[in-house]
Amino acid sequence: MMTGRSISRVVALIREAVKDLPDPSVTLVGKKWKSPYLVLISCLLSLRTKDSTTLPASERLFQLADSPEAMVEVKVRDIERAIFPVGFYHTKAQRIKDISKDLLERFQGRAPDTLDALLTLNGVGRKTANLVLVEGFGKDGICVDTHVHRISNRFGFVATRSPEETEQALRRSLPKVLWKDYNALLVLWGQNVCRPVSPKCDACVVRALCGRVGVKIHR
Repeated sequence: MMTGRSISRVVALIREAVKDLPDPSVTLVGKKWKSPYLVLISCLLSLRTKDSTTLPASERLFQLADSPEAMVEVKVRDIERAIFPVGFYHTKAQRIKDISKDLLERFQGRAPDTLDALLTLNGVGRKTANLVLVEGFGKDGICVDTHVHRISNRFGFVATRSPEETEQALRRSLPKVLWKDYNALLVLWGQNVCRPVSPKCDACVVRALCGRVGVKIHR
């Protein structure tokens, strides 16, 4: 089983390997706009959508409205046009309107900065809430998407059956200094090297430390 010390080494190697790759879309939104609200909206757009689609859609939408006050004034069909072709764009457009209204009514038009408060927003799950804390507020959080769940298990660092279990296992075992960067690094690693099917093990800088749990075919 991989230890906290070895996972720290793995993360350091991955950080160096991906330093020249563009950040994931939500990370880029956080760096460019420095707005927790826009990070939240970008997170919602990113669900079941590739980064190459999420970032342009976010940029088009933010040209229409970049605050809850402005967003509630935009018609749903105009939001739909701006965010197309993100996955489930009809549902997401209405959800963006509803969340913006909710923020105005309950949080003075600001995205809340605690996990519990974020989870009270309709359509916001633990993955999104943790990502908003990390990328929107610079707070510690462990965002577990499919990449983090898959790769953490593949490393042998955790042995879990669901993203929810993975989050709790990582909260217990992952050194806290790594929490903020863990998601963004593993997303890039999962997109480019440690893919779901036939990962590029021969080109992997952490191969010697990886348990390769469940890997039957690789390149």
